[in-house]
Amino acid sequence: MRSKIVTADEAIALIRDGDTLASTGFVQTGFAEALLSALERRFLDTGSPKNLTLFAAAGQGDGKALGLNHLGHAGLLRRVVAGHWGRMPKVGQLALGNRIQAYNLPQGIICQLFRDLAAGKPGSFSKVGLHTFVDPRYDGGRVNAATTRDIVSLVEVAGEEWLFYKVGSVNVAFVRGTTADTFGNISMEREALTLNNLAMAMAAKNSNGIVIAQVERIAERSGLPPRQIKIPGILVDCVVVAEPAQHMQTLATQYNAAYAGEFRVPQASLVSTPLTERKIIARRAAFELPPNGIINLGVGMPEGVATVAKEERISHLLTLTVESGLIGGIPSTGGDFGTGVNMDAVIDENQQFDFYDGGGLDMACLGMAECDAAGNVNVSRFGGRLTGAGGFINISQNARLVVFVGTFTGNGLRVEVDDGKLRIVEEGRQRKFLKQVGQITFNGQYAYDRDKPVYYVTERCVFRRVRGGLALIEVAPGIDVDRDILPNMDFAPIVGEYGEMDARIFNANPMGLEAELLNLSLPERVIYDPERNILFLNFEGMHVRVVEDVQAIWDICELRCRAAGKRVGVIINYDRFRINQDMYDAYAEMDRYFLANYFSQITRYATSAFLRAKLGEAFSARSIAPHVFERREEAQAFLAGRGGDSSGPT
Repeated sequence: MRSKIVTADEAIALIRDGDTLASTGFVQTGFAEALLSALERRFLDTGSPKNLTLFAAAGQGDGKALGLNHLGHAGLLRRVVAGHWGRMPKVGQLALGNRIQAYNLPQGIICQLFRDLAAGKPGSFSKVGLHTFVDPRYDGGRVNAATTRDIVSLVEVAGEEWLFYKVGSVNVAFVRGTTADTFGNISMEREALTLNNLAMAMAAKNSNGIVIAQVERIAERSGLPPRQIKIPGILVDCVVVAEPAQHMQTLATQYNAAYAGEFRVPQASLVSTPLTERKIIARRAAFELPPNGIINLGVGMPEGVATVAKEERISHLLTLTVESGLIGGIPSTGGDFGTGVNMDAVIDENQQFDFYDGGGLDMACLGMAECDAAGNVNVSRFGGRLTGAGGFINISQNARLVVFVGTFTGNGLRVEVDDGKLRIVEEGRQRKFLKQVGQITFNGQYAYDRDKPVYYVTERCVFRRVRGGLALIEVAPGIDVDRDILPNMDFAPIVGEYGEMDARIFNANPMGLEAELLNLSLPERVIYDPERNILFLNFEGMHVRVVEDVQAIWDICELRCRAAGKRVGVIINYDRFRINQDMYDAYAEMDRYFLANYFSQITRYATSAFLRAKLGEAFSARSIAPHVFERREEAQAFLAGRGGDSSGPT
């Protein structure tokens, strides 16, 4: 049998003009640098292979010269279908200059296309991308005027809209592993991620193409444990042993055994970070964290939420995930982004997106470059830059709760916190809240139509997507709406009743988030007054996120009612109360149970007209009397009219 162990130049010589190349990698991790540089070298020396199509899910490179930037030469590429463009600016310049055909598709879609191509399917059906720039009613994912062919189509199945993604076969796959035996079986024991390597190899092999693997060492045939084989040798045509400098675990780290899961690292000592605008934003976003939830934090500013969680000692209540395939543990930042330590599991990238697209995320915290009056967000193309959506569309469209984070203005913003108040020292020169975003990466109306709660958190205020657009719901202490917010926006948000951002955010001391998330203060919020036979429920500022929150309320109320020994009247304070959409049924069932067994009457009050209307609608729809008053006195008077006594302080 011909040996599969060849040099990089020998392997690259097999690539023909016009081939479609699929390349593995995730940001600065796991791409085949030796193969990509050899491909560039052959093209510059011979002018061949030319007119290639590049097929890449995640960004791959250092954003300068490495990774996919090796392919940024006129004539080498004819067409590029990529999920993220920001790591390959040399290729991006070809697209912006109309010198290649270029598409930007959701990263998760491309990951799943590899698997569908391997299975001989014509493409992929998905709702991911509906009503974004990927939708053919908008741009169809096309990047420039040179790109005229549609590869995304809108179809209807069983009365519902779907997108169908069609991309052709794969002729060459660049995959990567740690060890290969002489037959080409490949293990990945020192790799931080498994990515789409297996699916890509299958897609190429079943397209009658070739698979070229980059590894760091060779073993004798049958010298590797079969359970450790990630890419079977039957799929591999060539194996190239790379020099260590071209086979780093990440571009920032030659090798870290913890990234490979060889051991669990001890928890680092907590070092509190300064109260900057980034930390203020991360602290406010952390209030939305669902206890025991599965969460995705985007790159950049959202990473700060993990730091806040560590400072607040609530990391054990969360499961953080990364679209690269990590589940649990501590995600890495900076040049190691995509890797992590102390993980519970590492799965293939396409499997992670299956989980995300099916609604597996309880919360996503993502950045925002631009936002408009409809709550649309742009992170893919702005300021003359072609960044690409990456996994943003998959994640933001399907997570149960979405929190976008970013400074209110950019490019030069400076703030100070003094005595618990925020002060704008110097306003940023770049506006982020525009009349209309340059490109729709997230569609606010589509999210609202599907009852998805969406928040937009800045250092000075918080917005929520409501009926009619973006509503101001919180303002930082020290901030004046007419001075610091409205003049720095290109549109007028909905401004009605709004609250103040939690004062704890603007104090350097710990915020006590564990008690907040677990509702540990419930015993202090549920008080029985035996003289008037009234149970007072102070739910001010509470957030009912999951069914365990409803159960906690249920348990403490039942305990108080049993102690009373008779039916009680109930007054509930719902100021700044929030309940997730999918918890209304469980909450209403609790109300029905207590009305049947313990309560003589429930009256509720909330100063927010929006919340009164929302609660009233929810209770009416579930056949519960919708008595929600504006003031406590009105609620007490109503209860007194039904036989209760409203005298005395509450």
